[in-house]
Amino acid sequence: MLSIYGKKQRFCDGVSRRGFLKIGGFAAGAIGGFGLRDILEAEAATGTTSNHKSVINIFLAGGPPHQDMWEIKTEAPKEIRGEFNPINTNVSGIQIGECFPKIASMMDKMAVIRSVVGCSGGHDSFQCFCGYNRRSLQSIGGRPSIGSTVAKLKGPVDPAVPPTVALAAKTSHAPWSYPGGPGFLGAGYKPFQPQGQGMDDLKLNNVSLDRLSDRKSLLKGLDGLRRDVDASGMIEGMDAFTQAAFGVLTSSKLVDALDISKEDPKLRERYGDGKPYKYQYDGAPTCNDHLLIARRLVEVGVRSVTLSFGRWDSHGANFDLVRHHGPRLDQAVAALVQDLDERGMLDDVTVVVWGEFGRTPRINKGAGRDHWPRVSCALLAGGGMRTGQAIGATNRLGEYAQERPVDMQEVVSTIYHNLGIDTMTTTLFDPTGRPQFLTDIREPIRELV
Repeated sequence: MLSIYGKKQRFCDGVSRRGFLKIGGFAAGAIGGFGLRDILEAEAATGTTSNHKSVINIFLAGGPPHQDMWEIKTEAPKEIRGEFNPINTNVSGIQIGECFPKIASMMDKMAVIRSVVGCSGGHDSFQCFCGYNRRSLQSIGGRPSIGSTVAKLKGPVDPAVPPTVALAAKTSHAPWSYPGGPGFLGAGYKPFQPQGQGMDDLKLNNVSLDRLSDRKSLLKGLDGLRRDVDASGMIEGMDAFTQAAFGVLTSSKLVDALDISKEDPKLRERYGDGKPYKYQYDGAPTCNDHLLIARRLVEVGVRSVTLSFGRWDSHGANFDLVRHHGPRLDQAVAALVQDLDERGMLDDVTVVVWGEFGRTPRINKGAGRDHWPRVSCALLAGGGMRTGQAIGATNRLGEYAQERPVDMQEVVSTIYHNLGIDTMTTTLFDPTGRPQFLTDIREPIRELV
């Protein structure tokens, strides 16, 4: 919350001038004490809430080992099979890896895809966030991400809440924290990054106590802010709705949503914090908190949230890494799906968990698995999908998709479908004036919709 402090004065209703000038309360003039829950309850009471569809895209940076997570190869030879055993889920006939007991207990609310194909082999989040490889339409700015596309097509749910938010913390290997870009749509559709420069740009600086009583000086300070932003080229790249989202300064919704200290401690404990962080190296931490923040963000109107969870590039010590990352991912995803379900939000929010490719069937000399773009996996939940099923299968050795190959673009088309966007007919105009479809494979996964 942003506060502008001045001399204490009391209005006739008992509200202090200082309280009145706290930017970020229940409106520009609200006093402190209102949290996210208060705002949402008040909106519900007045009938001002708006239903919207959202996606939480959880990127497993580095390439998760498909055969150690959702499809254990019990009949494969020792040099391929790995160290994990399958466990039963609450859906008859579906087993997953032993590191995911919480997900197993609620598989009826999820769907696992064991035969994801079409991976480009790029070691970054680009394809998971838009469906295309990085080179597609690169000469005219590149393909826009799901978040930027939905921001363009749907706009913000609330003028003070950005439609797309990226939570990934900066990583040493920068492509693993790529937030999903606007591509040829332009800078106005970039995702808001709370941990990036966006928050620094949304601060009022150099407003002194003496100047507070002078309205002209205050307005001049605000004008100066806009000129500073213009000098950076930000305003020039924004269109009308993004400038409206700049009004986050006068709303507490976004600020409160990012502050999990206001959440029920018991619920925070259910999500966990993912610590201690291990096997992070040049990637992201196993930050369970980000999944809780993601739920809070979609609750206040964000349409797309992206995040990067862990570093799964297991060229060595693959099984130790999965024993560390797996239970943390299991706890956070299960808590997120249960939380959304309990709040009546699950049908409106699509959760997808996947990485840029899979891992080699054969275990290397360092007990690791190397890059394997030939096949990968994904876990989905919510979005009104027909869950409680496993789609596709690899062959006995986990080398390729033997049953029902599912292209990465089919997953992306399914996300768009769940967001209320018809990929069969919807196009975006690129800078040359040509209409571009959102995906090349435009039908969503038929088993899910």
